[in-house]
Order: sequence, then C-alpha cells, then structure tokens
Amino acid sequence: MIQFSNVTKKFRRNEVLKGIDLTIQRGHRVALVGSNGAGKTTLIRCLLGEYNCTGSVTIDDMNPREFRQQVLSKVGFVPQLPPPLRMPVGQLIRFASSLCNADPQRMIDVAKQLGFDALQFKHQPFVKLSGGQKQKLLISIALGRDSELLVMDEPAANLDPEARHILFKLLAEKQKTSAMLISSHRLDEVASLVNRVVEMDQGKIVLDDEVADLVDMSSMLLCSISMIRHEDAFARALTEWGFKTEDDHRTTWKGIVAGPDRLRFLGMLSRYAALLAGIQMKEAGEQQQTGVENVG
Repeated sequence: MIQFSNVTKKFRRNEVLKGIDLTIQRGHRVALVGSNGAGKTTLIRCLLGEYNCTGSVTIDDMNPREFRQQVLSKVGFVPQLPPPLRMPVGQLIRFASSLCNADPQRMIDVAKQLGFDALQFKHQPFVKLSGGQKQKLLISIALGRDSELLVMDEPAANLDPEARHILFKLLAEKQKTSAMLISSHRLDEVASLVNRVVEMDQGKIVLDDEVADLVDMSSMLLCSISMIRHEDAFARALTEWGFKTEDDHRTTWKGIVAGPDRLRFLGMLSRYAALLAGIQMKEAGEQQQTGVENVG
C-alpha cells in the first residue's frame, strides 16, 4: 500500500531523510519511533504530499503530490500539533466530511465517545479549544470516516485515560481493514498498539522488526493497588488514571486500565515502587489474571 524508495529530503544543507526504503501493507500497524529530530514528522509530511523530496513515495501506486485528492481521500491523519484554525467546530466538521464524502454525524458520534460534545461547541473557534478538546476533535475527524490508511503523530497526547481507552477500541475496529502508521518518540506509548516497529535515527531507518501481536486493543484490565502508606503524590497520580479508593486510610485503590496502556501505567507505578505493597491486574472480560501480587 505504502512504498518509500530511496527517499531523501533536505532543508537547505540539512539532510533530514537519507535514502529511506520502507514498505507498509494493509493490516500493518507500524510504530514509527525515534528521538526528536530523527526525521519521523518529515517522513509523514512526505507521505502526505506536503513536501517535495527525491526518490519515490506512493500510496496504492499514486504519488501523493500528483494525485493529492485521491490519496488524501484514503487517509485519516492526526497531526502532532493542532493547526491554528479559527474555523468554528461545526464548520470544520462539515468541511472535513465534505472532502472525503463522509457523514459528519459519524465524526460527531466519535467525538462524543471520546468525551467531547461537538454540538455544544459548534460555534466555538477550533483555536479556542483546550489541548485535549482539539486532540479529540482531530481524532474524531480521522476516525469518523472510511479510511484505508491512518497516520497518527503522537495520537494519545493530551488525552485522559478514559479517552485513550476509547481511542484504542476505535483503532481495534479498523485494524484489519486499514494500515496504521503511529509516530511517537517513546515506544512504550504505542508498543501495545502495533505489530511492527520502525525506528529512525538521524534520518535513517535503524530498526524494522515485527513484534508479537498479543494485546487485544479493546481489552480492559481491572487493577487493584495497595500502598504501604498513603502518599499524596501517588494518590494524585492514581486519581488522574481514574482510580478510586474506598478505605479510610486511602491505601487501597481500584480502577480500570486499557490493555494497550499497561506499559505506560506500569511505568507510572515504577516511580512509586517503594510505596507499593501489592498490585493485581485481571482481564475485565474473561477475568483472566494477567499480573501477580507482590507483597513487600
């Protein structure tokens, strides 16, 4: 579906992409990872036809600059930085849906699932929305339509845990019919979403590996956390993940974590390892235990 052949891109004397060769087929969910400045966003911009480059870039054998309308009709795109659009939310949804012959109501429905009431904000300029609201609307525009390729640059940035879980469920619905290219500077943010990892460094691909496709993107984990003692910072971190406590000492917390977010959640817990008395994680669906309890 996607073919990069010896793609090079320079900005003045700075060579940002250095002979990229990459093929992505339908059903591939690719994590494009690398540090800031590795060339990830430039590669995406070349794919979308926004930059001239040497070499060849095609989507279904079409050059994205020569066949821009046909190519973009296949692509759902979530940028890393929201564009500074002054267009009202309602007008933006109508405009975006008209470009791909989509039903605007589907985009409104996806936004509602993510926790953003687009109708309530239909007269609000996009640029005036909060960071989380902008991200939810951009995701809704990308996923609330039929697309063969999803290109997402840090898609879960600015999303609360509940919205992240909804995002993962929506992506799960498209995983067999679409190719996905998910860019992030941290692999743990996207590792559970993908079945292939492409790492870039200084404009080159330094790793291209298939990975175990074991995580159900729509799965949920029931989690129970026990603290040795209450600590305000730890409690605030758990609250941000939607966890609640029912005991007077506030040392036992329960909540739900999206399956693809497990690495990110465990990374947060590792910062408070000295305060942990126990962790238990079970699949919400089949009640299959996926973690063990460790008592210190």
